[in-house]
Amino acid sequence: MNFKKPQAVRIVIADDHPIFRDGLRRLLEAEPNLKVLGEASDGAEAVKMVRQLKPDILLLDLAMPKHPGLEALRDLGTGVSSTPVRVILLTAAAEKSQIVEALQLGARGVVLKDSATQLLLKAIQTVMSGEYWVGRESVSNLVQYLRTLVQSSSDEARQRKFGLTPRELEIVSAVVAGYSNKEVAEYFKISEDTVKHHLSNIFDKLGVSTRLELALFAVNQSLPLKSIV
Repeated sequence: MNFKKPQAVRIVIADDHPIFRDGLRRLLEAEPNLKVLGEASDGAEAVKMVRQLKPDILLLDLAMPKHPGLEALRDLGTGVSSTPVRVILLTAAAEKSQIVEALQLGARGVVLKDSATQLLLKAIQTVMSGEYWVGRESVSNLVQYLRTLVQSSSDEARQRKFGLTPRELEIVSAVVAGYSNKEVAEYFKISEDTVKHHLSNIFDKLGVSTRLELALFAVNQSLPLKSIV
């Protein structure tokens, strides 16, 4: 009886560090069921290689200087030549918002670069079986997982105060509500000079230079603002 040998999983590696790529290739090729088809040094090259070689898996570095991982993911998912490849992002550290975006763009996995080799191999196996892999575990219900991630990243943003004191946050709230320095001073029963002093500290801490920039920053970063009546 002829038993068919299982087909090797075909992989492309994309990372801008040659030493890391070389080490990863050796680790993967030591496995009998994995085959590395090629290596790319940036996202654009990775997209081109995937379209030419049609691998099963693309191991894609998130932080590449010329064409980052998320850009490459976008490219792979758009246009007539959108390519059916399972993408696993490799990252030194991923923010929750980046993981959410990557999964929404079609990534099947996110693996931290400091993970043990066995975890990467497990991630490849999990993704090939149709599930997702994030961090150190497999994810079977992606929708539920994304919902939790989105919730926790917005909670974190709300808790981030960028070193602002409670009074400074009150003043930011008043500025966002459109109050002038004079109105802020009257509202909080402090002098206009004190308001200016607070604003100067706030601008320094947040790296903004105008009231408009401050208002935009507060909204974009979901600062925990108070309701000013």
